[in-house]
Amino acid sequence: MEKKIRTLSIVIPAYNEGATIHRILDRIAEVTLRDGIGKEIIIVNDCSTDNTDEAVRAYMKTHPEAPIRYFMHEKNMGKGAALHTAIAKATGEYLVIQDADLEYDPQEYNDLLAPVIKGFADVVYGSRFVGSNPHRILFFWHTIGNNILTFISNMFTNLNLTDMETCYKLFETRTIQSLNLKEKRFGFEPEVTAKISRVPGIRIYEIGISYYGRTYEEGKKINWKDGVRAIYCVLKYNIFSRK
Repeated sequence: MEKKIRTLSIVIPAYNEGATIHRILDRIAEVTLRDGIGKEIIIVNDCSTDNTDEAVRAYMKTHPEAPIRYFMHEKNMGKGAALHTAIAKATGEYLVIQDADLEYDPQEYNDLLAPVIKGFADVVYGSRFVGSNPHRILFFWHTIGNNILTFISNMFTNLNLTDMETCYKLFETRTIQSLNLKEKRFGFEPEVTAKISRVPGIRIYEIGISYYGRTYEEGKKINWKDGVRAIYCVLKYNIFSRK
């Protein structure tokens, strides 16, 4: 039985993305969601030190038709904290996480929505490691680290994900709003995966997506310390702090 969705909330945590955020907003505007689904764009500026605030406000002024809701943190608290704020503000039936950079393609929202609309899925992860879509070739050790993190996460959740750390995750809004999420930085991914996997009867799907990764010179922020924290969070939220 197909599921009717009126609005998709697109939540965007932003930190020092003044140079590119207008481009991702343009790409989101170009997307026509299937079945007449509308968009709600929620941007949370995590106390950027560049011109992100000016860039977002300028975009909203020149694109008054864009369904943007904009919030700012008074101090920098991390990507996870920005997501907590955005998730709490979402009003669409489903929400998808979108980074403010250009690594992920909003044209693939419809791919993420497909198994939900068809009535098969409640949660959809977009995997950068399966499918025939384009994937930029970058860091060998990042890939190994991602595979290790996903493997350890799967051991505890009993899922068979290929990309736990992916940005593109689509959730039923009321379900993710019901989770007690705590991680304020890059530990968000293993925490939300651990907690969503324990929701009774939850149906999690995965589809292949494209990936246009950035180098550090182009603005990539995650590093090995975040990987260590992610391992800690996998263990913490699957064993020691399950609520």
